[in-house]
Amino acid sequence: MRRFSFIALLVALAIGVGVVVLTRGGGSQDVAASTSSPPPASASPTPSATPSATPIASVTPPATPAVPPPTKGPATASCVEGWQTPAAGTPAFTDPLGIIRRTTGVKGPLVVVDMRRFVGPESPPSEQGYLLAVERWYIKLYAVDEPAFQGRFLVESRRFGRGLSAVAPYDTHGFRSPDWVGFQFDSGDLTRKAYPGLPGTWSGIPYDFVKGGAGLKFPGLPAEVMGCLEGT
Repeated sequence: MRRFSFIALLVALAIGVGVVVLTRGGGSQDVAASTSSPPPASASPTPSATPSATPIASVTPPATPAVPPPTKGPATASCVEGWQTPAAGTPAFTDPLGIIRRTTGVKGPLVVVDMRRFVGPESPPSEQGYLLAVERWYIKLYAVDEPAFQGRFLVESRRFGRGLSAVAPYDTHGFRSPDWVGFQFDSGDLTRKAYPGLPGTWSGIPYDFVKGGAGLKFPGLPAEVMGCLEGT
């Protein structure tokens, strides 16, 4: 059984009802952080003026790096083919954003603070040729119109489909437990729930994507590409 819900669900839909798996991103709506500013602190909703209204906590504007992050990294033992930031506006940049949109339902323009594309083997290892080179993206972003929607995402692409495999809070770093959360598909409960620190709402059984869980005893990323998130 695969470790994450979304690719499994997309494959099932593609087989059952002919859904097209590939979705493009928001196009010119989506920008790199170096060309945009974080939303102001006042961007959070304003409470009602009625006496019984409960004050709404303000949303902390997402922190952005003082200088742009690097755009490529060398091949190493823990990042076998190295990593590179796709050029803004290209399919390699917009396609994974489209997957995040479709999965989370976030609307409006997205500001990409960091993006890394890298290729490596499946986890756990597989002898199947089509699983020897899995395309992956690490993306850190926030939504301009929804300041509370800020996070880090891992998107994966295989020959049979693409999907969002894990999510982590915006202010975390690297590939560490228990920051990264995956969601195992649960056909008996499709209810979407909010989780502290994570953007949006999620269905399925949450588990530790770094160590494994929900009956899965292997990490979400193989050792050959874990280092591709070093320095994030």
